[in-house]
Amino acid sequence: MNKKADSLLFLAWAASLIATLGSLYFSEIMKYEPCLLCWYQRILMYPMVILLGAAYVRKDFQMAFYSSILSGIGLLFSLYHYALQKVSFLTESAPTCGRVPCTGEYINVLGFITIPFLALTGFTIIFITSLFIIKSLKEDN
Repeated sequence: MNKKADSLLFLAWAASLIATLGSLYFSEIMKYEPCLLCWYQRILMYPMVILLGAAYVRKDFQMAFYSSILSGIGLLFSLYHYALQKVSFLTESAPTCGRVPCTGEYINVLGFITIPFLALTGFTIIFITSLFIIKSLKEDN
């Protein structure tokens, strides 16, 4: 397999690791309680650290197919969550997520960087790198 796919797989794994460590930092060190949508995003992100890490070690580039599905679904959850925070008509009519409202913003850097935005960035990086890996696999065959 080519070095490009190897580097992309490492990048996808690194993005999943950073996103996981970031979410653990916010909840365990900063004591920010995750809302329901945050939990759904975590459920999709956390396993990718192990799956992509094992795939990188084994040079199993077929894992990109599965990571593209997980990250694509996570991307949609993050995009919806971010829209709930930033689009006024969605914010006003947002359903209750439980004890912690999904519209709450624990952080808001530069007026647009919130926790769902960070998750969206991580899922997008993994999704795009997975698509590039799949493309390189097709080119090699």
